[in-house]
Amino acid sequence: MVAGWTKHGDGRHLAPGEVVRPDERLSWPRMAGFGAQHVIAMFGATFVFPLVMGLSPNLAIMFSGIATIMFLLIVKGKIPSYLGTSASFVGGVVSIRAIFGGDTPAVDAIVTGAILVVGLVLALVGVAIHYLGVQVINRVFPPVVTGAVVMLIGFGLAYVVADVYWPQDQWIALITMVVTFLIIALFKGFIGRIGILLGLVIGFALSWAADRVFGNITAYNAATGAVDTHPRVSFAGVAQADWIGLPDMHAPDIRFSAVLLVLPALIALVAENVGHVKAVGEMTGTDVDPYLGRAIIGDGAATAVASAFGGSPTTTYAENIGVMAATRVYSTAAYYIAAVIAILFGLCPKFGALVAATPGGVLGGITVILYGMIGLLGAKIWIENRVDFSNPINMIPIGAGIILAIGPVRHMVGPKFPLEGIAFGTIVVVGGYHLLRALSGRTGTAELPVPDGGPGARDGHEKETSG
Repeated sequence: MVAGWTKHGDGRHLAPGEVVRPDERLSWPRMAGFGAQHVIAMFGATFVFPLVMGLSPNLAIMFSGIATIMFLLIVKGKIPSYLGTSASFVGGVVSIRAIFGGDTPAVDAIVTGAILVVGLVLALVGVAIHYLGVQVINRVFPPVVTGAVVMLIGFGLAYVVADVYWPQDQWIALITMVVTFLIIALFKGFIGRIGILLGLVIGFALSWAADRVFGNITAYNAATGAVDTHPRVSFAGVAQADWIGLPDMHAPDIRFSAVLLVLPALIALVAENVGHVKAVGEMTGTDVDPYLGRAIIGDGAATAVASAFGGSPTTTYAENIGVMAATRVYSTAAYYIAAVIAILFGLCPKFGALVAATPGGVLGGITVILYGMIGLLGAKIWIENRVDFSNPINMIPIGAGIILAIGPVRHMVGPKFPLEGIAFGTIVVVGGYHLLRALSGRTGTAELPVPDGGPGARDGHEKETSG
């Protein structure tokens, strides 16, 4: 059901063990409250990641609402989910900016052009899954490969923290990191789930206070690319921005070399979409497999539409799945309401200018946590699927690919076409794994020498577990 929800009970109460299903709703005032809660849950990451990628936070917030509505329509209202900004593209975008010339309108267009192509490819992958079944993805991207790609996407961004954000204000970065640690670890409910957002707000306030108490800081300035004396926080852009208006948009510029740099994100997007949809299916007690392909089509189409106007890539959000698990309200009505609220937020340029004023030191404290969490999600995939690293077919290409990403190692394919960092590492992981599997199958060498003298590979396949 896309719209026309059935009222659950009296619209006010939930009996023990009851849930509000996707095609049901409570009273509209209550649904408005749940919708607002979904906005708050997605808010931190949805505007932090565009900020890190050098894209418009306002546009990202607005298109997160549009993307969510598109997704719900494509899945026919069967899978309640919110689409916010994807973190999987950050590494590729950083590489694009390093190669093509930093934060300029022309490079912004190249970034969104590359994301647009990946969105279209993701939609085609969704079509394939819809008609061929989800098992086709498991064959091409088994857990050992998927976990490695997710890990190198996170850890491959370590140099951004070390070289770009942390040097802008090392003490604010350290304090912001510690404060965010404490919020996430010590508060288990709603406060803990928005710990990243709260850490950013506190870091922003501390930076403003430091300007008042200590004066300007002499440190690396990302705006000039040099060490100079400047305020940590500047509200000049906020003062000039309008209260109501469309966010800044631009047309994409498609470059093949840039597309290659963000293409590894495709693997992570497929993995997280499948995982999130399965989680929703388990919570609602429904078989979501027939809608997995539609969900990936919806995410890909939404990413393509958003980037066509200069916006950020999208993905389904675990934060909002957590809200559903806590409230037992799975109604898609809450998501439509959340989407409308997000669109209205995006139409306030002054809000976007305030977000863009976030100091680099604060982003250093936040991104060191975000990138680390992304990387460790890859390890979580390995653990949940019991990947066997005594098998060198698993160990060798995965280890090499991660090192290439973390370096980041640059390999010049041609005079103007470098393969670097995350893109290079992903190619080695995926290509190396399937090459070794094919060769071991042909030669009969099921076991190869392991450096620590441990046991050889028992089986080239990883055992996959449900969920």
